[in-house]
Amino acid sequence: MNDNSAIIISLNDDVSEIIELAESLNYRVVKTFFQRRENPDVKSFIGRGKVDEIKEFIETSEKIIDLVIVDGELKPSQWFILEKKLHVNVFDRARLILKIFEERADRKEAKLQVKLARLQYERPFVRELIHRARSGEHPGLMAGGEYQVDDYYEMIKRQMKKTKENLRSIRDERELRRRYRHKGGFYLVSLAGYTNAGKSSLLNLLSGEKVEVDGRLFSTLSTTTRKINKKIFPILLTDTVGFIQNLPAYIIDAFHSTLEEIEVADVVLLVVDISEEKEVVANKLKVSLDELVEIGVTSPVIIILNKIDLISKQGLKARIEYIQKQGLARNRKISSISVKNQEGIDKLLDLVHESLPQLVRFKLKLKVNKNTQSFISWIYEKAHVLDISYDYHVIISIECNTNLRDKIITKCQHLDGIVVY
Repeated sequence: MNDNSAIIISLNDDVSEIIELAESLNYRVVKTFFQRRENPDVKSFIGRGKVDEIKEFIETSEKIIDLVIVDGELKPSQWFILEKKLHVNVFDRARLILKIFEERADRKEAKLQVKLARLQYERPFVRELIHRARSGEHPGLMAGGEYQVDDYYEMIKRQMKKTKENLRSIRDERELRRRYRHKGGFYLVSLAGYTNAGKSSLLNLLSGEKVEVDGRLFSTLSTTTRKINKKIFPILLTDTVGFIQNLPAYIIDAFHSTLEEIEVADVVLLVVDISEEKEVVANKLKVSLDELVEIGVTSPVIIILNKIDLISKQGLKARIEYIQKQGLARNRKISSISVKNQEGIDKLLDLVHESLPQLVRFKLKLKVNKNTQSFISWIYEKAHVLDISYDYHVIISIECNTNLRDKIITKCQHLDGIVVY
């Protein structure tokens, strides 16, 4: 592990999340500077006196300070002044998150999305560098000397255009796959929620797969889709990038093709780590629900309270009551589970079943022969078989969506079977 040291600048006392973000990049936070004020200083985010205090700390610290992290959003002019005065790289919250994204992205689409977000982030900062350079000031640290800042700005515009085109192509391919899956009778269910809530672990449990689970923040940036390994109904479950507080709009926009998997899902499973303090749980749930609204989700949302094995029954009850008092569970189903202990999973699947749209039930009457047996095996793979009986004929009761029903009926008629409603 790197032994990089960082300090944090914050306008409020709650710095637990920004520290966690820093530590996920192997930065050890050695000092936090607070300046309680409602609005950032126009020039340097914090007042001149606080800047001088931080500068003195950096110059006299036994540890070399590698990074200054501002728990907020810096304007380009504020960033420039802080780097110039402190002589240390300065990251705001968004840039820190983007740095984490860059390290976590392992697939082509994720890398393109992170690249687009980074370019959108850098563009106003490079404009500031151009302005400063033309005024005779040092261009700062971001450009790195690799390009003249004006050339770098033109490169950003070209790369943004090319990256958007590549992402549009991937998005079109994803849309074709979704259409094919829907026509094949599959329901699409998406996992959403705050980063590190246990979404990937739940995907593994429901699918019987072994997708890598990493305890770090934003370990999942690419979508992973697997079939639910339960003989109930045909569902494809998709894991998606985690949410986090104050995620800038351009990052959400850059990940549009990934987040679209949540928007178009038939049901959304919103996973929450219920073992945290009730105020933290409520805040993360509110952030996640706001993100779902921002994405445009209109499908049923089931709130999944994960990690109940880490708290008492009384603690779980108190947290649920608190969530309800905050109005966060209004008109939404709640399911309490423990992925680790595989507790509450059957109830969760029942809630998913109840929430699926356009479910229809019907019966088929078929002759008993080899072709019928192959057809029945196919039905078991594609639909939810409610009941089956064998006599002179096979009577099979089925539940599925309307697209799959039409396909099943057509196959049944080709086998000289009949539909019994």
